[in-house]
Amino acid sequence: MSPLKPVLCEILSRHEGVISHGFFTRKGGVSKGMYEGLNVGLSSDDDQENVQENRSRVASHFGATTAVLVTPNQIHSSRATVVSAPVGETRPPVDGIATTNPRLVIGILTADCGPVLFCDPKNCVIAACHAGWKGATGGVMESTILEMESLGAERSEIQATLGPTISQNNYEVDPEFAERLLELDKDNRIYLVSSTKPGHQLFDLPGYIVNKLQRSGVNAHWTGHCTYADEERFFSYRRTTHDHEPDYGRQISAISLSD
Repeated sequence: MSPLKPVLCEILSRHEGVISHGFFTRKGGVSKGMYEGLNVGLSSDDDQENVQENRSRVASHFGATTAVLVTPNQIHSSRATVVSAPVGETRPPVDGIATTNPRLVIGILTADCGPVLFCDPKNCVIAACHAGWKGATGGVMESTILEMESLGAERSEIQATLGPTISQNNYEVDPEFAERLLELDKDNRIYLVSSTKPGHQLFDLPGYIVNKLQRSGVNAHWTGHCTYADEERFFSYRRTTHDHEPDYGRQISAISLSD
């Protein structure tokens, strides 16, 4: 089975078929300054009118309105849930959402963490999850897959694509992080390489996520885009901290079922 093709949206466009999806860049929006472009972060300090317009543009990509664009209140957890209707301002405090409702567009906001889009086209089940290091090590991908199965998905039919994420070359971690990772599983050392900073290492978050997904029994791969390295196209929390900026934008990865 071929994987879900990675659609990296520079200009909003429509993708036909059973599943419509997009890994959106920061291009095509109305935000200004440090948020320039398509910032969809509701928790950012950006002008909320601009954020809502940007979210409206994302929804329009799927032929929908912002009322049916569902994004969770992400809390860096392993929690996932099913959404069957628009949630309005009461966004569920989870990091994975699944649905079978073709009237919903579900999405995940990121700025270095891993956005994973899932689909089982045979059984018409889709999902999205936010996999930062806490969620990824804690089991958010596995929780999301279980929610898909509760809706009738078959694990062998699930395709998962990891979108733009910070790459190993740009993800330096301290000794305490490395120790925690190895305490979880000594074999996790394959995701660490030495940094130029003494005692520090570089963590391969995309490799970790994809390998965990594959071990879960789903077809998975990464689009290969690094959020930190490509400032023109992506927001990056870590780049913002290195540049001493007070806040940062978020890009969205979203998916929907066609009617």
